[in-house]
Amino acid sequence: MYEQPALPLLEEPAGDTPNTAAPAIEYDPVLFGKDPTPFIVAVEATNHHIRLFVREGGRVRTHDEPFRPWLLTDTMMRMQGVEWQELAGASSGRRMLKYLARCDDREAFESLRRALREEHRELIAYGSFARQYLMWSGKTLFKGMTFDDLHRLQLDIETTTLAPDQPGAQVLMIALSDTRGYEAVLDGDEKGILEQLVERVQTLDPDVIEGHNLFGFDLPYLVARAEAMGVPLRLGRDGSELRIGAPRQCIIGANSRTFRPAFAFGRHLIDTYLSVQRFDIGRGDLESYGLKEATQQLGIAAPDRIYLEREQIAELWRTDPETVRRYCLQDVHETRRLADLTLPTEFYQCQMLPDTLQNLATIGTGEKANLLFLRAYLAAGYAIPTPQQSREYPGGYTEVRKVGLIPRIVKADVESLYPSVMLKYAIKPSADHLNVFLPTLERLRQLRLNAKARARKTQGAEAAYWDGLQNSFKILINSYYGYLAAPFNFNDFDAAEQVTLTGQELVKQIADEIERQGGQVVEIDTDGVYFQPPDAVKTEADEIAFVERVGAVLPEGIRLAYDGRYKAMLSLKTKNYVLQGYDGKLTFKGASLRSRADEKFGREFLNQAIQWLLNGEPEKVVAEYQRLARLILNGEIGIEQLCRRERITQKSKQPNHPLYSLATRFQIGDYILVYRRRDGSLGLLEEYADDEDREHYVDKLYKFAARLEPLFDDFEARFPKPQAIIQAERQPGLFD
Repeated sequence: MYEQPALPLLEEPAGDTPNTAAPAIEYDPVLFGKDPTPFIVAVEATNHHIRLFVREGGRVRTHDEPFRPWLLTDTMMRMQGVEWQELAGASSGRRMLKYLARCDDREAFESLRRALREEHRELIAYGSFARQYLMWSGKTLFKGMTFDDLHRLQLDIETTTLAPDQPGAQVLMIALSDTRGYEAVLDGDEKGILEQLVERVQTLDPDVIEGHNLFGFDLPYLVARAEAMGVPLRLGRDGSELRIGAPRQCIIGANSRTFRPAFAFGRHLIDTYLSVQRFDIGRGDLESYGLKEATQQLGIAAPDRIYLEREQIAELWRTDPETVRRYCLQDVHETRRLADLTLPTEFYQCQMLPDTLQNLATIGTGEKANLLFLRAYLAAGYAIPTPQQSREYPGGYTEVRKVGLIPRIVKADVESLYPSVMLKYAIKPSADHLNVFLPTLERLRQLRLNAKARARKTQGAEAAYWDGLQNSFKILINSYYGYLAAPFNFNDFDAAEQVTLTGQELVKQIADEIERQGGQVVEIDTDGVYFQPPDAVKTEADEIAFVERVGAVLPEGIRLAYDGRYKAMLSLKTKNYVLQGYDGKLTFKGASLRSRADEKFGREFLNQAIQWLLNGEPEKVVAEYQRLARLILNGEIGIEQLCRRERITQKSKQPNHPLYSLATRFQIGDYILVYRRRDGSLGLLEEYADDEDREHYVDKLYKFAARLEPLFDDFEARFPKPQAIIQAERQPGLFD
């Protein structure tokens, strides 16, 4: 392991530093890289060099450093322009990447990588030279900076069409704002607008450009229209044109979304449409990730927010340009607020990890941990193992012990269960011969605790700094367990199984102790337990004390924490429930009760049903079910309530896909509203012809109601099936 020199505290910002120097923490080269150079805001490859962009006060200077691309592989392959080094390290029964190749230039690197792939050799060969350089040098971005030091520009465009190649396609205006107080709406003729955009970006010189659906709409549209107008879209810091990259995956929890990134030399491009989805993982608060819907639900929309339909904008621009101007500026203001909320975690991770902000904002947490471990081994000149083959192993323990409406709920969970188990029982990858895994996990845990404490003791910008830092530590800490069972170099399925089995024993022990002390366990979910406390436990202080008594049975180093209290819980099945706070706020868990794929009438029915059930009025749910069924069959529900939103994807354009006939008329990434016709096909909302499949929607209503079945002892008697409902309409009196 490295020595750990202290990073000096910058009490007063020097003339060549950002306006507010970041508070110092003890410097750990394994976590932060061996080179503590501060204030680097970007790195880019140029021919045989890497260009560094370094902030000095209000400006950015550049300097070039020589750089030789490198890769790791399991065999040496002699080739001109390539120098080889054999790394140290034992195999431990796994194939090792023990040969390091240093290449004279990009051409030699690409030739070697291609030749190794043709022979199906194992290798690590990053196409991003920025990542290669940061990993090799030990430098990272943004050291010595706070999130507020980052110069960020927000962009939003208004257009006449959804696709730049449709007839009449045109950029009507571009709204810009930045974190230093600049804002403007660029208008005029289309060519002039695009030229103004280039001039403003070069003049303002932001580190980051942000937009909502930036990669999916704004930038592709701008690139296409700039090409049509003959305007070079020179948004790079070196005057180079914006470049659209190949499709890749944005990791969003256990899922991923395909997108096409864009690149501006020396700048980071951030799509808040993707970042807000990553932010919502684990929270599940948002029903929609659209800009206006998301900011409304997060409570960051302006009180005087103007809402316009896209079709209105062109005409309103002619008759009331000031309203449109305010609307556009509010779009970029909301984009900035979303980024303020979602981006600090990746910013502070950038100070630790060898990658760019743009890339860290889309890759998964396991890959981030892998970068950390690989950098440490590379710096030590030690060989790196290839990943283990995947295998099945037990997961976290879940159990529902009670369903229905349960009042007075308390949640207790083990603080960082899996990381605590790994540290307590020294569980680590067997291939970690340099002992990087557990020491960095413990160091991250200590750093997080210290940062949380500093956040509580400070205010304003300093508190925000420490909070952003602790959250970046938290996400890395929580990635360590998932790393063990993912396709990364130091994975270890035996270690992952040991962690989960130990976690199962601990959470069962907690549940048994709760019930031994008179509580009623409702649900166990991996690291937490929802329970109804004994009658004698009445106040929040009583509940906290009860949790502490229960936690006393756990081993040293494993801590049970009080995680909240709720007025009531609607428990349906494993990982599907609703919590009602004492303030009336509802928290939904699981797709049974809330799904973005549901039709609007179904979502509203379930929302209302949940409220009635929490109020102890189940008969109202039954009455509403019967009322809605009649309205649907009689055509008395608006088609807007019955349609659903669909996104056009690559799969949508395949002939066997239900959306195929509609998808051919739209671009990938477009959203459309569709409904089911009587003949079983899907139609567009705007082409509705009084032809909805009413029986299908009654069946959907029944399926919505069936999600509540565990809450009704006599569900089948109280909720007639669709055929019975249809027959009842022909035989009046059945419902009566």
